[in-house]
Amino acid sequence: MGDFVGSVWWMIVSLGVLVTFHEFGHFWVARRFGVKVLRFSIGFGRPLWMRRGRDGTEYAIAAIPLGGYVKMLDEREGDVADQDRARAFNRRPVGQRIAIVAAGPFANMILCVALLWAMFVIGRPDFAPVVGHVEGLAAQAQLERGDTLVAIGDQPTPTWSEAAMALMTAAMDRRDVAVHVHPKDGGDAVRTLRLSRLPPGFDAQRSFPDIGVTPRHQLVPPVVGRIEPGTAAWGVLAEGDRVIAIDGAPVEAFEDIGPLVQQVAGRTAMIEVQRDGDRLALEITPKQRDDANRGRYWALGVAPAPAPVPAYDAKLQFGPVAAVPAALHETWKLTAETAGMVGRLLHGRASADNVSGPITIARYANTAASLGPAWFLNFLALMSLSLAILNILPIPVLDGGHLLYYLIELVKGSPLSERAMAAGQYIGLALLAGLMGLAFYNDISQLLH
Repeated sequence: MGDFVGSVWWMIVSLGVLVTFHEFGHFWVARRFGVKVLRFSIGFGRPLWMRRGRDGTEYAIAAIPLGGYVKMLDEREGDVADQDRARAFNRRPVGQRIAIVAAGPFANMILCVALLWAMFVIGRPDFAPVVGHVEGLAAQAQLERGDTLVAIGDQPTPTWSEAAMALMTAAMDRRDVAVHVHPKDGGDAVRTLRLSRLPPGFDAQRSFPDIGVTPRHQLVPPVVGRIEPGTAAWGVLAEGDRVIAIDGAPVEAFEDIGPLVQQVAGRTAMIEVQRDGDRLALEITPKQRDDANRGRYWALGVAPAPAPVPAYDAKLQFGPVAAVPAALHETWKLTAETAGMVGRLLHGRASADNVSGPITIARYANTAASLGPAWFLNFLALMSLSLAILNILPIPVLDGGHLLYYLIELVKGSPLSERAMAAGQYIGLALLAGLMGLAFYNDISQLLH
């Protein structure tokens, strides 16, 4: 299906699963405490489907699939018959009300663990954490091509995804980090990556060029694509040639060609290529160019051929029993990382550009689904955890705001006044509207760029 239709579809599926579990948490605990539930709705607005259960609860699927709600009997929201007053939410002890409100985020935490368990059992395909090209800070740290990243700081890196997240987190904190590696020639080593030297204003979402490390699976094969007329390669090389060596130095990736050409400078050198199954040795003399950014440099005048999609060469997988502690540990790690990101946003160490709205989430959902069931389960788990953390923030109108009210009531021995709660609701709505506005702005900015 097309990207737009696929994004919308997988967004609806994702929200449907996450919201259903969240609201079921509220619903289940409310019923256990004897609270009467009037409606259990997935989505907002006009119901597209609705039926009344034997328990008197209306179960509905509404037109706007951006959330849901559990409507409970409450004397503050309308008249309640005398025989039902004991079943009203507002009549329950404050401890029970806290449990009912907290049950939604808690259900999302349980779902996160379950989804990660399923992901580990299925096995998430990924790329091996092997270094490809190095320069800048990575080269200063003596990282080399072929090094396998074993751990970044205290975080194990079984695949490149874990390595990328650990490096990005350390980069946002401008924190020097120890990189544990298996060098390509064997053994163990520890390199210190001086991320405190990152330039000001670097983009954490695209931090790897500043760090100076390119993973092996992103290296471009040294295959000649377009050749510019009148350049050193014109009439010497042909489209489809695979460059094997320049002046005796082996070429493993297209990124190797530039530095080797600078070493040759203006003299004639031997370039070895593979063409139609034959190995050829050709003479070539680089020509000098001027560039506003790079200054003067030597060039052959070739561009790479389109690179094939790399194949996965690693898998993150556990057996059904081992996947249980792995899922619990991963949930804890993701919780710490998400909470840390919220803290960085509040302290200005992370850009507000990291706040994503429904458009970006829909695109991620579609991408994750296209990568296979394990990646989609990983996406759902992260979204479930994010929904839990967002809802426990102490913002009125969210679960965390209600919990704050009830905790104050628990301490002072009486509920907050309706005036105070109403003021909090207005503040909460304003904060939520601002957050949604920022998220939509970032979504649209990404689409335009």
